[in-house]
Amino acid sequence: MNVVTERIIQLGMLVFILGGWQLGVTAGFIDVFFFPAPLDIFNQIVRWIVDPGFYKHVSITLTETVLGYIIGTGLGVAAGVWLGLSRSAARILDPFIKGLNAIPRVVLAPIFVLWLGLGLWSKVALAVTLVFFITFFNAMQGVREVNPVVLANAKILGAKRSELLRHVYFPAAASWILSSLRTSVGFAVVGAIIGEYLGSSAGLGYLIAQAEGNFDAVGVFAGIIILAVFVLIIDRILDVLEGRLIKWRPNAAEERAA
Repeated sequence: MNVVTERIIQLGMLVFILGGWQLGVTAGFIDVFFFPAPLDIFNQIVRWIVDPGFYKHVSITLTETVLGYIIGTGLGVAAGVWLGLSRSAARILDPFIKGLNAIPRVVLAPIFVLWLGLGLWSKVALAVTLVFFITFFNAMQGVREVNPVVLANAKILGAKRSELLRHVYFPAAASWILSSLRTSVGFAVVGAIIGEYLGSSAGLGYLIAQAEGNFDAVGVFAGIIILAVFVLIIDRILDVLEGRLIKWRPNAAEERAA
């Protein structure tokens, strides 16, 4: 099955689902209070898009997501690589890390609001906590999965610690780290949205919370769809980044040919 056929099937499935949904609403089988018509949701999205004030909300949520994503990823990778290389430090910090990881992130949101206020940084802090542990555990495991033969050969050739990090550890952990980057995108968005739910005057989470408070299911679904598209765009960017950074990995066609 080629790519064109797969895309046609995907489009057909989307048309079938949305068309059935719309017909169900029109026929009265689906209660619009809980599941509004797809056309109404689409019209709401269009009204938001043509409204210049809507982009203020998008930019705020985008800023919170990107900052939380970058900071959480940076801290997670750095800590993961450090503890992946230092087994003794990992054993010492293991109970503390497990304890922090066991805390539900949502309960931290009110604490961040008390510490950092209702502004940007309380949302960023929550997003960081959601992203950090995903990248941390993947980076640590990726470093520990380094082929010992490759590592020993690099040391025999006189590679220094910085050279080992650059040419051995990071390439070996790249797949682990990039897979965590893909997963943590959604968590960064979740952190920003939950923070906006708890208290904000702008952002996509604010729009969704406002619609929910007015029992406006159309606005809630429209906000969810916009967030989903937002995450898909970032995921596509990560696809391109992964293709550039991991050129040595064979693609699916090469694997089938082998």
